[in-house]
Amino acid sequence: MAQNRKEEEMEQEEMTVTLTLDDGSELECVVLTIFEAGEREYIALLPTEGAESEEGEVYLYRYSEDADGNPSLDNIEDDDEYEIVADAFDELLDDEEFDELVDEEDLD
Repeated sequence: MAQNRKEEEMEQEEMTVTLTLDDGSELECVVLTIFEAGEREYIALLPTEGAESEEGEVYLYRYSEDADGNPSLDNIEDDDEYEIVADAFDELLDDEEFDELVDEEDLD
């Protein structure tokens, strides 16, 4: 079971998204994960180049799909909603790091 999850994570890590920023420039990002927080789904993106990439800055957006399965990203406008999403993402990271530590110990 853990092997299948690892394969899924590797496939997810290879997915990229190109964001068009407010100034019209484009930024390619790796999809870190799609996760739930509250009643909605969100996506975490990591830029592949530039200062944001070097700093490890992660972008969080609302994530949805239309009836045909086409993805859509929306800005999180509300500060309270953003805090909930950021906390959920941090918790997800903590869980992943714990899982990786346990997996590494199992390999030894």
